[in-house]
Amino acid sequence: MKTKKLLMFITALAVTMTAALSCQKDDPKPDPIEEEQIVFEGNVIGNGSQEFEIKGTHIIKKGKYVLKGWVYIADGATLTIEPGTIIKGDKDTKAALIVETGGKIYAQGTADEPIVFTSNQPVGSRKPGDWGGVVICGKAKNNKTEMIIEGGPRSKHGGNNDNDNSGVLSYVRIEFAGYPFKTDQEINGLTMGSVGSGTKIEYVQVSYSNDDAFEWFGGSVNSKYLISYHAWDDDFDTDAGFTGKIQFGLIVRNPKIADVSRSNGFESDNNADAPNQQPVTAPVFSNITIVGPVGQDPAFVNTSAYIDGGVYNPNNGSKLGQFQAAIQIRRGSNLSLYNSIAVGFPVGLAICNDKGSQTQEAATAGNLRLKNNIFAAMTIPGSDKDGSFKDSLSTDATVFIKSAPESFSSTFFKQTANNNQLLTTLSAVMLKQPNSLVSGANWAPMAGSPALNKTGLFTDTKVSDSFFNNVTFIGAFRSDAATDNWTAKWSNFDPQNTAY
Repeated sequence: MKTKKLLMFITALAVTMTAALSCQKDDPKPDPIEEEQIVFEGNVIGNGSQEFEIKGTHIIKKGKYVLKGWVYIADGATLTIEPGTIIKGDKDTKAALIVETGGKIYAQGTADEPIVFTSNQPVGSRKPGDWGGVVICGKAKNNKTEMIIEGGPRSKHGGNNDNDNSGVLSYVRIEFAGYPFKTDQEINGLTMGSVGSGTKIEYVQVSYSNDDAFEWFGGSVNSKYLISYHAWDDDFDTDAGFTGKIQFGLIVRNPKIADVSRSNGFESDNNADAPNQQPVTAPVFSNITIVGPVGQDPAFVNTSAYIDGGVYNPNNGSKLGQFQAAIQIRRGSNLSLYNSIAVGFPVGLAICNDKGSQTQEAATAGNLRLKNNIFAAMTIPGSDKDGSFKDSLSTDATVFIKSAPESFSSTFFKQTANNNQLLTTLSAVMLKQPNSLVSGANWAPMAGSPALNKTGLFTDTKVSDSFFNNVTFIGAFRSDAATDNWTAKWSNFDPQNTAY
């Protein structure tokens, strides 16, 4: 029976998938044996079109596959991917995997056998944007009602079920994604639209994305252990009423890669058209380590002449630009950041009252909070105007009040009640070896680091619930000991030279 199905798959992939899977959609309780009837035993997923639908229940067995075109996990469908599976996105067909509302993906890898989504280009020739990326659409709330997901796919997201479950992504890598479907319309490495808290997302690394690494549009999904490595644009981008919680994250920039829109570690908006729209973007992040471009390359200059993309420039219309802030919060967002380390950016913190928002007022009222954080080696600690690179007060993100001694952002970060630290040099943080351009990079703190042996880090109401591990360190790692390295085994910081 398996042989027959394999022959059918090879000779008539699209017909077999459409017919066989459609039959399963109407069966609410498929026979347990028949649940595994669609097993990807060939090496191709999709048919190269932008409308290929997966329906019913399937399992992708451990192996190596090529993803072609846009493949949708449709409403009611379930796709399980076994540990150790490698799926390579096809460049010519702008491959992407899209989980639609009501669909589910179960990509549960392990530390020893992660699931990898990567480029189908050969070793040495991979670039950001070689393929589309992974998109998950759910039924949780956002502040724009039902939305079309960013990047080109047809899929909508949004609803009223904040506990919605779209499945699992665990021990998963996503590499070289972000193909621009149109100008300024790229799919991110991992795009999450209104994804609910019933979804499990942990131990996920996005590397060399041609747009943002992780972007949340609304939703309430919580996550731990996220890595953004050498992204083109922003690393953690939160929009449209996202209210999830994230603990333990690593952001590492390549000093040669930045976007024309000005790349930030965090970029957080509420709603550009209606900055007070409910629900307000109000995620809570804790224990993030953010390593910027300053200090990695002694020759670093924050201009497009220096930032040339090098071998990673995809030459696909994506434009290079400048780095900006470790954390940018604007347009009514109430993002909060606790117990984190950020080093080496032109600007540390940018809280901007642009688009008529009252983001700074929200900070003063305690609706957005930055507490127990360490900033080091920032050119300036804060700025209030997007793209200005000036530490000067602006209450409308347009006009500077020159009589003020510094920006609102700088003053807010340094308020005694926030218990933040501002250090002059990168070495003062005592990270073991934070330069990603040198072999043996290690972003964990050494003994004696000001990030260690802390108390009272989780007394604030926003981080006092059971989701957050009540640890005694600031940043992503407890120490530089191998036993404290949660990136071990499953992550990869040199995907360009990995033979998949």
